[in-house]
Amino acid sequence: MYARLRPKLAQNAIRSRVPVARRMSSQGSYTHILTSQPEPSVSLITLNRPKFLNALSTPVLIEINRALDEAENGAGIGAVVLTGSERAFAAGADIKEMKDKHFSEVYQTDFLHNWTRITRMRKPVIAAVSGYALGGGCELAMMCDIILASPTATFGQPEINLGVIPGAGGTQRLTHAIGKSRAMEIILTGRNFSAKEAETWGLVSRVVGEGEGEVVKEAVRLAVTIASKGGIAVQAAKEAVDAAYELPLKEGLRLERRLFHQLFATNDQKEGMSAFAEKRKPTFTSS
Repeated sequence: MYARLRPKLAQNAIRSRVPVARRMSSQGSYTHILTSQPEPSVSLITLNRPKFLNALSTPVLIEINRALDEAENGAGIGAVVLTGSERAFAAGADIKEMKDKHFSEVYQTDFLHNWTRITRMRKPVIAAVSGYALGGGCELAMMCDIILASPTATFGQPEINLGVIPGAGGTQRLTHAIGKSRAMEIILTGRNFSAKEAETWGLVSRVVGEGEGEVVKEAVRLAVTIASKGGIAVQAAKEAVDAAYELPLKEGLRLERRLFHQLFATNDQKEGMSAFAEKRKPTFTSS
């Protein structure tokens, strides 16, 4: 959650990783992020604090949450891509914001509670990670539904080096993803791990090819594919997979079966199965 920042490493301005012609700002103005629609069905959120390696702070999370709300409510948006810069997805939480806080303040205000909005998204969110994803940056990526990584991606939970522990899900989600022994090693030593290790351990879906912006391009292509499916079925599938983290197997299977049955009340089920039988491409309406 809390990574030590090295601003001198990020003296160059951030480069947007979608073509300029496709850049589209949302109605609201943002200071710390950029928003665009690289494809009609895809919302792209880019962290934009290059001098601080995209360090996460309360103002940043407020803007991310607002952009997520807009994507959730956006007609025609079927999936979201969240990314940073080539140098850093997000190098951690902003230490300056929290270094002078005390227990009474963080406890009474439930500090970091606004970090979890992304986990309540009904539309899929894909993290496109290049460079550092440390502390809070690693936790933010793990809150997404799918993580794609560039070969340069570096993950870690270095909070132990600051005298604290992860506080936005690192101890829980990392353990679920890579197992107790590996999570213990990472969290107790504070060491970073590579994109290749993250892929081998199952933290990321896959490592994409080399090249600047390639991970974002691949994430957008994946988002387009997901958005082309029936929206209700996508939401149901996401709900069922997420439940696997929370429910015993018996209850998870029961939920899966109920969601499966409920989809027979949708127009998309009729269209999808009819199209298969008629050997044609389905036209889903998310209804």
